[in-house]
Amino acid sequence: MKNKFFLLVVMAVVSAGLVAGIALAASSTITIKGSTTVLPIAQTCAEAFMNKHQDIDISVQGGGSGVGIASVIDGTCDIGDASRPAKDKEYAKAKENGIELYENVVAMDGIAVIVNPNNPIDGLNKEQIKDIYTGKISNWKDVGGKDAKIVVVSRDSSSGTFETFNELALDGEKVRPDALLNASNKAVATTIAKTPLAIGYVGLGYLTSEVKGVKVNGVEPTKENVVNGSFILARKLFMYTNGAPRGAVKQFIDYVTSTEGQKLVDKAGFVAIN
Repeated sequence: MKNKFFLLVVMAVVSAGLVAGIALAASSTITIKGSTTVLPIAQTCAEAFMNKHQDIDISVQGGGSGVGIASVIDGTCDIGDASRPAKDKEYAKAKENGIELYENVVAMDGIAVIVNPNNPIDGLNKEQIKDIYTGKISNWKDVGGKDAKIVVVSRDSSSGTFETFNELALDGEKVRPDALLNASNKAVATTIAKTPLAIGYVGLGYLTSEVKGVKVNGVEPTKENVVNGSFILARKLFMYTNGAPRGAVKQFIDYVTSTEGQKLVDKAGFVAIN
């Protein structure tokens, strides 16, 4: 009888432990979605963070800033990466859903206008960039280049980079209808690298030797020029949460904004905030 009672107690303890373990695992899983600009920061920091906190699992996905913010609003992710601020309509939608969109700034960035390395163009002014992207200029010779048609490459409308570029470089005017729309920074960079007559734009973290970042108003697209304020196509990068971060989510965002995390931000090619 005593043995039977002891067995029942052990089974109860084991069952309780399993339930607690399942609950702990569930509360220690973080899902991140959104901006492809912020994606390298999220991936690099998540890997380093999980090495330090093996009880916390982090899933990182892209999809664009609009997707990241929408996913926080509909409750399908814990952190929504965005390369633009949330819009008034997104705050309103969040309120309707009982969600409090909370802005966490994790880095700074510049939007580099890029061309193929074989293109002789080294710099453009804002008006020329605007005229190229809105359709007023269609030939490289009109901005000092070859007599050849410009292949215009842009991001799609779900992209925070698209919206920030549209605001800062195009003053809100529509992108020409024949522009090639790409779904990510990497896709834009790859297209420019393979297309001698193309022009595009990416976050600083996507500048490589395969593309050439041109000067804008005579200023090079560098981290130093973002920090000193001379590069006009600069922006903040965000991780949105439902209310102020709590629990494992707070631990992760605190890590991203810590000295160690910001070193990873810098290593990824973006601009640290401290």
